[in-house]
Amino acid sequence: MIRRTFLAVATATAFAVPAYAQDMDIVDTAVDNGSFTTLATALEAAGLVETLKGDGPFTVFAPTDDAFAALPEGTVDDLLKPENKDQLTAILTYHVVPGNVMSSDLTDGMTAATVNGAEVTISTDPVMVNDANVVTPDVAASNGVIHVIDKVLMPSM
Repeated sequence: MIRRTFLAVATATAFAVPAYAQDMDIVDTAVDNGSFTTLATALEAAGLVETLKGDGPFTVFAPTDDAFAALPEGTVDDLLKPENKDQLTAILTYHVVPGNVMSSDLTDGMTAATVNGAEVTISTDPVMVNDANVVTPDVAASNGVIHVIDKVLMPSM
C-alpha cells in the first residue's frame, strides 16, 4: 500500500500541471507536459490537432511516449505514413470519448463509446482502460480532460 501511494504521488508530481493548464486545450496541455511528443506527431499526421483544440468537451486517454515506444518496432513509423492515415485516425479516435469524464465518474466494468465508434471497457481497481493502466487521471484542460495511460489502445480492425 505504501509503495502504491508513493508511486501515485511520484506520478502526480512528474505530471504536475501548472494552474494555468485549465486555460490550455487538450493538445497544448499534452504538448506542454513534454511526455507526449509521439502522440502530438500522430495527431498532426492524422489531421486531428484542430479537432482536439476545438470546443469539446473531450476525454482523451493519452498514451505516453514510452507507451508508443513499447509497440513493435516500426509500428509508429508505418502508422505515420500518409497512406496509413485512415488506420492512424482509427487508432487515435479510439482514445477519445465525447464529454468530460472524470475518474470519479467511472464504475467498474462500465463501457464508453469512443469517437472511433468502438467501445472501451473501464476497470476501477486498479483504474484501467481495456488493458492500459491509467497512471495519471483527471488532468484538466480548457476543453476536457486527459487521463494518462501506459499503453496504446488498439481497436479491432
